[in-house]
Amino acid sequence: MSAVQPIPAEIRPPGAVDGTGEPSSVLLPGHDVPLGRYTTVRRLLPHRQRRMIGAWCFVDHFGPDDVAGRPGMQIPPHPHTGLQTVTWLVEGEILHRDSLGSSQLIRPGELNLMSSGRGIAHSEQSPPGHPPVMHGLQLWIALPERARHGDPEFTHHAAMPRLRLGELETTVLVGEVAGTRSPVTVHSPLVGAQLRLPAGGAGRLPLERTYEHGVLVMSGRAEVAGTPLEPGTLLYLPPERTELTLTAPAAARLLLLGGVPFDEPLVMWWNFVGRSHEEIVEARADWAAGRRFGPVTGDPAGPLPAPAMPTTRLKARDRHGRTSG
Repeated sequence: MSAVQPIPAEIRPPGAVDGTGEPSSVLLPGHDVPLGRYTTVRRLLPHRQRRMIGAWCFVDHFGPDDVAGRPGMQIPPHPHTGLQTVTWLVEGEILHRDSLGSSQLIRPGELNLMSSGRGIAHSEQSPPGHPPVMHGLQLWIALPERARHGDPEFTHHAAMPRLRLGELETTVLVGEVAGTRSPVTVHSPLVGAQLRLPAGGAGRLPLERTYEHGVLVMSGRAEVAGTPLEPGTLLYLPPERTELTLTAPAAARLLLLGGVPFDEPLVMWWNFVGRSHEEIVEARADWAAGRRFGPVTGDPAGPLPAPAMPTTRLKARDRHGRTSG
């Protein structure tokens, strides 16, 4: 999935939503982005108001889409640097292939983690005979300096740990929630969790005080920290919160993301996460020349051409969107 689309201006101004002395929250509206010929995603990060949440630097929510009799997701081979991808499905199937030789079908309740390190290529395709509905998430985690030049890796997790706190059912995707830890290996202090509440349900979730957090609704409706949420908007919560309150007027499925604020300025362009304009230029040239990334094993589709570099120099930006230097 690609980050080349520009970050839009805010649809409505953000602001405090509680007024009770609690740390203020910010609503970040998403926007629709086409991926290939057949798939449109709702992109929540990066956003002009908030580029990152912890090391989470990219959030795409797709579906639920009716793909009966249609190709579904068809993303040809493309490269990545400097990041980890997390793929989580609620409905449907996606076949992951990569330049390490991996070929892995992911189904609902399973998780794919791909670490690009210095460079990897992969493709994502709905297989023939796929289920009629596709719904899920793809997330990027920016790798810190100490990890971003390492070897690429891919791991598949067939089941993720769950816990129940009253009416709140939590699946831990990354990090730890209330003493339940995910087996997924990441390189920054992070949390990622799917939350589910029945219609009329309510719950409280402990939070790590030093983390900033974000919550989006994948389906249904919910009130989170006193703010009504529907699919299409990300609620940002700054550090210092120790608890999250949730209620659901309709059955709701949500995603919680969090982490220690990421202090390394980044350059994000197309499918690359780097630290300078020169790094991005080099990565693009390597992809165009067939260097570094390798072919995606078993995928008959040709590689996705890289877009032209922008006419202005790419600048490293911090998590607030401010340029460095």
